[in-house]
Amino acid sequence: MKHLLTCLMFAALACVGAIQAAEPDKDGFVQLFDGKSLDGWKINEREESWKVVDGAIVANGDPSHLFYVGDDKPFVNFELRVDVKTETEANGGIYFHTKFQEKGWPKYGFEAQVNNSPVGKKDPKKTGSLYAMKDVLELHVKDGEWYTETVIVKGKNVVIKINDKVVTDYTEPDDKQAGEDFTRKLDKGTFALQAHDKGSTVHF
Repeated sequence: MKHLLTCLMFAALACVGAIQAAEPDKDGFVQLFDGKSLDGWKINEREESWKVVDGAIVANGDPSHLFYVGDDKPFVNFELRVDVKTETEANGGIYFHTKFQEKGWPKYGFEAQVNNSPVGKKDPKKTGSLYAMKDVLELHVKDGEWYTETVIVKGKNVVIKINDKVVTDYTEPDDKQAGEDFTRKLDKGTFALQAHDKGSTVHF
């Protein structure tokens, strides 16, 4: 079964790129993952941390990031929907407004957190957090369950939904300055998925 990893651009045609042989669906969403391969995606390091199993991208291994490179235009305002399933106490993330880098944690853009570990264990920032900007401290889904994580960016506003429930609503201040180590400032860019560590298995 191929799982959902789709994008709707609010700017017309900006979501059409080289990878997408498929046409947008009736709602305008375009598949970013073909369910069979990592075509249109690029691993920055430790290729062994990524594989495709039963129609899903599976992250497990030492830190690595999988960047979407199938579109020749940057994503600015969009709605991204990703089906996700975590295994026991797994950590991961979905990056946006980022860009490819050869190694390390992505410097550019933001991370929508993936972490369904029990409250009080591991990172307290749970699924749906806008990492280091707005925390979600309660669980909305459990390990072992498929759910849909949605990221919507419109101008200065970021909304993150878990199964259609809004868990984060963040508006960037007009005077926000980009950080030196991690920018965490709305701009434009691509998407990336995170393999966090060997103890974390996340299915996308």
